[in-house]
Amino acid sequence: MTQHFDPSLVDWSRAQFALTAIYHWFFVPLTLGLSFIVAIMESIYVKTGNEEWKRMTKFWMTLFGINFAIGVATGIILEFEFGTNWSNYSWFVGDIFGAPLAVEGIMAFFIESTFIAVMFFGWNKVSKRFHLVSTWLTAIGANLSALWILVANSWMQYPVGMHFNPDTARNEMTDFWAVLFSPVAINKFLHTVMSGYVVAAVFVVGISSWYLIKKREARFAKMSLMVGSVFGLVVSLYIIITGDQSARLMANHQPMKFAAMENLYDGTRKAPLVVFGVLKNNSNESPDKEDFAFKLSIPNFLSSMAFLDANAYVPGIRDITEGNAEYSIMPVNEKIEKGKIAIQALRDYNAAKKANDAGKMAEALTVLNENYKYFGYGYLNDAKQTIPSVKTTFYSFRLMVGLGFWFVILFILALILLYRNKLDGKNWFLRAAVLSIPLAYLASQLGWAVTEVGRQPWVIQDMMPTLTAVSNINVGSVKITFVLFAITFTLLLIAEIKIMTKQIKIGPNDGGNK
Repeated sequence: MTQHFDPSLVDWSRAQFALTAIYHWFFVPLTLGLSFIVAIMESIYVKTGNEEWKRMTKFWMTLFGINFAIGVATGIILEFEFGTNWSNYSWFVGDIFGAPLAVEGIMAFFIESTFIAVMFFGWNKVSKRFHLVSTWLTAIGANLSALWILVANSWMQYPVGMHFNPDTARNEMTDFWAVLFSPVAINKFLHTVMSGYVVAAVFVVGISSWYLIKKREARFAKMSLMVGSVFGLVVSLYIIITGDQSARLMANHQPMKFAAMENLYDGTRKAPLVVFGVLKNNSNESPDKEDFAFKLSIPNFLSSMAFLDANAYVPGIRDITEGNAEYSIMPVNEKIEKGKIAIQALRDYNAAKKANDAGKMAEALTVLNENYKYFGYGYLNDAKQTIPSVKTTFYSFRLMVGLGFWFVILFILALILLYRNKLDGKNWFLRAAVLSIPLAYLASQLGWAVTEVGRQPWVIQDMMPTLTAVSNINVGSVKITFVLFAITFTLLLIAEIKIMTKQIKIGPNDGGNK
């Protein structure tokens, strides 16, 4: 594994990957959620025989198809970037990271791509029940695809089920089931796909509200709005549960991310949860510390949320970087030294192997194994490198949670107004629903900002920092492809919005009922 210290190359490679991931995630949430909403609508049609439900199914299925087709392109590019821009990473953990991605292609994408053809072109060619099964299998395939990708990402956050092979300098998988069923993987999958379901539910509610504002397709709009609101409310409440579990896992396995998310600089017992706050930099005391200009907090709640104990000690950024002997927290500088010992031990092992010195090989391997858990720290020079962007993580988390609660209110209001038959003329609510569509996408992106920005500088938690993962390529090439991708993805997004808008304006009568 080669060391890289060119900040420009690292920064541009990160920017390119972030750009691709952000654009890809514009398409994925709607695919995940809308596939199930369409399946639910078609199930009601098959159960009742009501042609209005078939009409609704076809309309929303058309929008699903537009989104799915454009979203595939960004996903393919994202996977290629692991080989082009992150070859050291791919070499170091490719045996593990590649496995779930391979399963995703062989199993999940195969199911999805096979049955989507029946779903779109099988009307009046296959039986109602077989078509319904195809629709459900398309939805399940799309979500299984997300499962394997999220398992791979979760392993980067919480590496388990592997062993480092000093002969190849690669990590090799020893327990596939540990990787698949790690608590982080299970929670991340459930929380992430549920966030996609909320995006889709808000999308359906917002588009349906637009029809009501325009006084078009009132019955269709209200029926769609009902399905979207019930679906959205159920998954939103479930997200609260998975979000709580996510915070607890983060506190235990990624304490620096957790501390940054809460702007907790000095650890404390009975730690309060900051509901809302405004940060300011206190350069006089410490250039790395962010103070609060204002904050509203709930006493003891952070300790309870993280460790299910209101009296529990929550370590802060200072504790994690400088260490805290009372709570057995090793300072980062000591981890750096142990990491350098591990790296040197690997070099000594390879040198002894070339010299065919079995004794020195065994000695070096013992040292390597004793210190390997700190291997990634050996490529760092300063404890401050382990501190992520506190402001980005702090604000992203609060905006995401705040928007999440707004969506719960939105769904509840929609159901109340539908139940009381008072939705007509409530333009304040209908406009709010339409405006909530971009907010749903924003909330989904903010969740990834917390996840990925909060774990920096690690590409693999504690094992591999980002600066060692990049390919040894010319930074100019990365800049050029960044610009090309930015232009291409933007054009794709504009194309999707235009095609979607045109199809929505046509409405379910024509475009959706062909």
